[in-house]
Amino acid sequence: MLIGLLGRLLAAHKGTVLAIVLLQLVQTTATLLLPTLNAAIIDDGVVGGQIPAILRLGSWMAAIALVQVAAAIAAGYLGAVAAMELGRQLREELFAKVQSMSSQEVGAFGAASLVTRATNDVAQIQNLVVLIFTMLVAAPAIFVGGILLAIHQDVVLSGIVIAVIPVLAVIMVLIVRRLVPLYRQGQDLIDRVSRMLREQIIGANVIRGFVRQGHEIRRFDVVNKDLTQNNLRSALLVAGMMPLIMLVVNLSSVGVVWFGGHRIQSGEMRLGALTAFIAYILQILIAIMMAMYVFMTAPRAAACAERIQAVLDTAPAITDGPGSDAPEGNAVEFRNVSFAYPGAEAPVLDGVSFTAAPGTVTAVIGATGSGKTTLLNLVPRFLAATGGHISIGGCDVRSLTLDALRSMIAVVPQHSYLFSGTVAENLRMAAPAATDDDLWRVLGSAQAEEFVRKLPQGLEAPVSQGGTNFSGGQRQRLCIARALLREAPVYLFDDSFSALDYGTDHRLREAIGPLLRTATVLIVAERVATIVDAGLILVLEDGRLVAQGTHQQLMDTSPSYREIAASQLVLEETL
Repeated sequence: MLIGLLGRLLAAHKGTVLAIVLLQLVQTTATLLLPTLNAAIIDDGVVGGQIPAILRLGSWMAAIALVQVAAAIAAGYLGAVAAMELGRQLREELFAKVQSMSSQEVGAFGAASLVTRATNDVAQIQNLVVLIFTMLVAAPAIFVGGILLAIHQDVVLSGIVIAVIPVLAVIMVLIVRRLVPLYRQGQDLIDRVSRMLREQIIGANVIRGFVRQGHEIRRFDVVNKDLTQNNLRSALLVAGMMPLIMLVVNLSSVGVVWFGGHRIQSGEMRLGALTAFIAYILQILIAIMMAMYVFMTAPRAAACAERIQAVLDTAPAITDGPGSDAPEGNAVEFRNVSFAYPGAEAPVLDGVSFTAAPGTVTAVIGATGSGKTTLLNLVPRFLAATGGHISIGGCDVRSLTLDALRSMIAVVPQHSYLFSGTVAENLRMAAPAATDDDLWRVLGSAQAEEFVRKLPQGLEAPVSQGGTNFSGGQRQRLCIARALLREAPVYLFDDSFSALDYGTDHRLREAIGPLLRTATVLIVAERVATIVDAGLILVLEDGRLVAQGTHQQLMDTSPSYREIAASQLVLEETL
């Protein structure tokens, strides 16, 4: 999986990869030439007393060393640039994939896990790519070239090197086999830490309110210790690899010096050849160390690649329709619509049928968990109906492209969410070309103009992530203003007035009435007072549409609606 992912991404950078290969060939050739030239200086210059030979060969060594350094710097730079570009591309693909997912698919992975995969997991793959680019040719070339040139210097001593290589390979294989499951477990533990940290930050007030700080600290400490222990075990394996390799290589170097000294004494080997032989052993060690770093990084990158590929391979449950039909009008019709989550024992919605006509307000009311929000989410296909048909202007929503469908709809979600930026930037998400006058107009209709004008910077006032620097009612009004700015043929208000007092609620509905005169409006509401003037009220109970009609009709015919209305009337009188 890792090889396929890297191969696909590297294919887009063939020119850069070729340049890196050529630079590393130059670097490797220079590296392998230096010990041979050094041996010639010792044998012909130092031992033979030839000063001109020392100067000539020394000049060549200096020039080759400069070429080696320049090639290494250039290859390293190109490798880093390419790795960063690959990381950017991978994050872009992940972001685009997550944007195409439905809320069910996002929930299956978890928000914290998706963030970790797009940041930490991509960074691990980038680290591996940097190593691959740095050692793509150099490590194997130096390893093979070092062995061949060592054999060329002395065949007898080369037997030590050949005997040592299998020992080093066994050490690395045994350690890497233990690292792979540890790295895979470590990435899952990072997900758990991120998820718990995210929950505790978002739910900080709840934790403080129930005085559960100590409990949450202990709960986090358990997961944190698990991650620490996992990292310690993998770090100990990594740390133990280098001393073992150094022990084997140093013992082999001692053997080389010992037997080489005897061979020099017997005249079977020259001094320069021994120094070159030792240098090639060191080069072989460097190549093994380079391979070791790749082997240490590859298991973690492989685990990360599996997690990233799992996201990229996820087929979105909600896809574009053919886009062949064009809606004629903006009436919203549900025909025997059902929806059930995968594996659920009972459907959330079951056999819902109604028509929301243009120019009227269609309200949805019912107990908590009756399926009101789900019903609204089916219209823009945030969720896909599992049965029945939903149409806008006589056109099945599944036959439209998602962009075309959602461009017809303005949504005010149940949880009023604002993005970091300014008030103006948040409003212009609905209409990027809107003027400041347009913004003030919709703010006035949404009963938000007064508090926005009081802000020191007005429309340019900063908004923190999630809009946490505004109250719940202010966030709701800003979200309503954003939807009004779109001037869409269909509006969906999902319990969008719950944080408003009755007076503000009444003034807002009166102000937006003229703006929505020709639109189809669906409102999910908890308050009967909010929907008492609606042209059609739908009463949901356990996912089924048990009654529909005007307020007065339902008061006369629907026991469920009368119960809701009566309970709220008693509550209002009590308050």
